[in-house]
Amino acid sequence: MTDLLYSEEEEALRAAVRDLLTDHCAAADVLARGESDTPHDRALWKLLAEGMGLAGLLVPEEQGGQGATHREAAVVLEELGRAVAPVPFLTSAVVATEALLGCADRELLGQLASGRTIGALAVGLHTAPGAGTETVRVENGTLHGELRGIADAAVADVLLVPADDGGLYAVAADAVTVTPQVSLDLTRPLATVTLAGAAGRRVGDAGPAVRRALRAAAGLLASEQLGVADWALAETVRYLKERKQFNRPVGGFQALKHRLAQLWLEVVHLRAAARAAADALSSGADTEVSVAVAQAYAAPVAVRVTEEALQLHGGIGMTWEHPVHLYLKRAKADSIAYGTAGAHREALAALVDLQGP
Repeated sequence: MTDLLYSEEEEALRAAVRDLLTDHCAAADVLARGESDTPHDRALWKLLAEGMGLAGLLVPEEQGGQGATHREAAVVLEELGRAVAPVPFLTSAVVATEALLGCADRELLGQLASGRTIGALAVGLHTAPGAGTETVRVENGTLHGELRGIADAAVADVLLVPADDGGLYAVAADAVTVTPQVSLDLTRPLATVTLAGAAGRRVGDAGPAVRRALRAAAGLLASEQLGVADWALAETVRYLKERKQFNRPVGGFQALKHRLAQLWLEVVHLRAAARAAADALSSGADTEVSVAVAQAYAAPVAVRVTEEALQLHGGIGMTWEHPVHLYLKRAKADSIAYGTAGAHREALAALVDLQGP
């Protein structure tokens, strides 16, 4: 029987990541970065990637990585979600790394595992596993085209670009034009990538590599959404215990207790779904079903919990200075990342042969 409880090693990893984020990822700093032209925290990424070795978490040891599983990556994403950390862990250490693990090329994989090179899969953040992807043209050995909605393209050193000849090409970031797009989530900016005769090195076949990367991304995104929702619920409970009306804590009002109890149940269920998806990705058993279940459930729960958090914080929750809006924006952006809940429900119906009328 699958054990979805956290192991001692996973709890130790959680504690180490949380301690680092507590010291180096204060909410005020994240807010300040969101208003600047440099939303990514490169110093924090260096601590996580090079200092703790998290950039190579999913890379086998013989290729320069940590040789861990998706369960450990899920724990890291929970903590990054709790801090809405502006680092490219999901896009580089998970998505781009998974794409390269599905290819024969190992040189670039080792560079990503070191953390000194940041990668990004040039596929729109909204793309669901198994969905069609935009490609660029291959003309006279160079790449031409435009790709929109690429997460963390602005901080990437190398882009993995799918082309119309079926190949996946590694393209240096300085060979393309990256134009920022307006993004709801200030901590994970999007960009349009324009290739006008860019040179690229073919690293493998795009089809299987992209499917593998997007499946892992959707499954592990549920753990990030869990971290976002868990922070929002815990912070709301803490606030309602302190905030007083009529000389008594607001959290003692029965109506609010009922709302919080319902949110707690949903977060507990989300934890189970996210853990099941991470375990399935690690073991390879029922992966597609587990990922679809997790994303069908995770997105609406994360949005609902963060919306309630903002409402229950009252006036202070509506201010820019309070970080709750960062969590709501991350939850809303994540709700369309790697496929909407509706798209995953449709995929799940097909997987288990429960077609609608």
